[in-house]
Parts: sequence; structure tokens; C-alpha cells
Amino acid sequence: MRSAQALAMKILTVNTGSSSVRLAAFLHHQEKLTELVSVREDSGGEPEDILQEFVQVHKLGKVNVVAHRVVHGGMRLTSPCVIDRDVEREIECLAPLAPLHNPVALEWIRAAKEVFGIHMPQVAVFDTAFFTHLPTVAQTYAIPHELTGKYALRRYGFHGLAHQAMWQAWRDQHPDFVQNGKIISMQFGAGCSITATEKGLPRDTSMGFSPLEGLMMATRSGDLDPGLMTFLQRQESLAPEQMDRLLNEQSGLSGVSGISADIRELLKSKDEYAGLAVELYCYRARKYLGAYLAVLGGANAVIFGGGVGENVPVVREKILAGMEWCGIHLDAKKNSDASGMSCISSEASRVEVWVAPVNEATILAQEAEAVISSRG
Repeated sequence: MRSAQALAMKILTVNTGSSSVRLAAFLHHQEKLTELVSVREDSGGEPEDILQEFVQVHKLGKVNVVAHRVVHGGMRLTSPCVIDRDVEREIECLAPLAPLHNPVALEWIRAAKEVFGIHMPQVAVFDTAFFTHLPTVAQTYAIPHELTGKYALRRYGFHGLAHQAMWQAWRDQHPDFVQNGKIISMQFGAGCSITATEKGLPRDTSMGFSPLEGLMMATRSGDLDPGLMTFLQRQESLAPEQMDRLLNEQSGLSGVSGISADIRELLKSKDEYAGLAVELYCYRARKYLGAYLAVLGGANAVIFGGGVGENVPVVREKILAGMEWCGIHLDAKKNSDASGMSCISSEASRVEVWVAPVNEATILAQEAEAVISSRG
């Protein structure tokens, strides 16, 4: 017989991004998961204070488990697990590979200890886990294999929870596909990534060794010629930490425009560089979309998620402009009116286009419940 805790479990989820944190609470009871509350907070306050206020304001009472989204789990942390000292240590060791995320996740893990006590079970769910079994050809860098083995250098992939959620949301709309289907999911927020998925398994993804690779983002550069980076290091006498800051915090939409990292602000601007930033952002995404259509040999659907992907129709329109050659036809009215899970392609489109609200918190809660219940 399952324990009373497993039958009625209150789960608090902590989803830390590079610029905000989303807190949610769920009740798992009699095999049903119900969301009680979800709020987004700027990550400027003290985590302990934010957690305490969240619990008190929403009258959550006793919490049974806290689940954390952790961006980088490396090669050792490849499935959700209870957080102990060894797990904390590994998350900390991986911080240089996800400098905007792992240190913040650790702050919230330690804050939860302070608020709920050291005996409160905490579960880590890793963004990289979805990509653990990327095909070898998609995970390998063309550098000496001695270095690859020595430093565990590979394309890890990120935003795994978001891409998994988009796949599941599309599957829910197509139960006849069972485990079949090919989709290209696009996650656009402060960070941006695109993933090609076939039969529920990722075949390629744009983020690599760190969340810096791939698409142009709010403050991150995305793909760059490595020769450009070494040139800048020499010419500007940049230390590694300064180069990290330049590429992660001062580039992307913010760096190209010189105005803002918020694409909605740039879309309102008549400034030349604001316009260039928007065009570059969408052009780079369209290039990856074409590449992943080649990887999959065509797709059943293209799915947009994330704060920008879900809420900025003009970005979707610009990315898909000129894609009729591969069977993608956007319906302008459906695109502008999209709300919630919405199909925005026209009747003539051979490839469906969807907008999918990405509920990473639900996946965090599901995984945490499974981990705790498996302990007996």
C-alpha cells in the first residue's frame, strides 16, 4: 500500500531562469496532479524572503517536497533525483558551464533548506537530461578526442523541460500518433533554443556545451566564429571572465540594438540597430528551422513556446516568412489571435504550426512525485 504522503502530496516547484523565478504549488492526490497557484517573480529579492512570502500569502500550509529546475546536470546527473550533498557539489562543479543558471539554482536549494528545514526532501530535475542520449553525431564537437574525454566535452543541450513539454502538448492533440511524429520546437524567452524531436527523442538541438550556443538570444550571442572570440580577447585584452560576461550578458538583442534586450521594445523602435537586431534574431531562427527540417527529413509540426514564442505574433510571422517552399503556411488571423494551445497554420499547410503554453512546473511536479513515491 502506498504511503499517505504519496496519496496526498503537496509539491512546491522552483523554476529559476536567467532573469526571473517562477514558483508554483501542486497537490498530488489519488493519482491526480492539481495546480494550486503559480506566480512569476523578478529574481532580485532574497530567495528565503520570496519563499516564505509565497507560502504565507497563498496559505499553502505544510509542503511535502520542493522540486527545482536545474539547468546543467552534466554526464552524472541525467535523471531527476533527491538532492543531497553530493548532488549539490556536482551542481556547483558544473556552474562554469551554466554561469547564469546553476549558481542561482543552488541559492534557491539552500534557501529552501533555511525555510523548510534540512529534512525537507528536495528534488532536482535537470534541463540537460532530455538530451542525454542525443545521437553521437549531434553531440560531438570536431576537436581532438583526447580533450573530449579529458573534460567531458560534448553538446549537452538545454531547455529540455520546455521542449519535452511542447512535445507532450502536441502529442495530446494527436493521440493517434502514439510514439510517432516529428516536430521542431522553438523556445523563445530570455534564452532561446530549437530542438528536432522524432518519436519523442531529440535528434538535435541548438544549445550545446553551454546555453550560449545556437540562436541569438536576449543578451546572449548564440553562434559565433571562435576566431572572432580569440581576436577580441587579444585586441581588447579580455580575461576569460570578461569574455563570458560579454557573450552572456552584453550581446544578443541588447548588444546589437544598444537599446534593450526585450524584443517587444525593439519592435516599437524606429532605430536602425533595433530593426537589425529583430531581423537577425528571426533570420537565425529561420536558418535553424531549415536545418532541422533536413535533419528530420520533414516535420509534422513546428511549435512555438516561451514568453516571446507564445506572446509575440510578429516574431512567429517573421521567422516563418518565406517557408512555403517546405509546406509551412501561416494563417495571419489565427497567428494574431492565438491564445493558449493554438494551431496557427492555414488549411493549405502541410506542416502544422502551433503555439504551446510551456508549463515546466507541471513536469517538475510530476518528476518530483515520481522520485519521492519510488522511495516507498
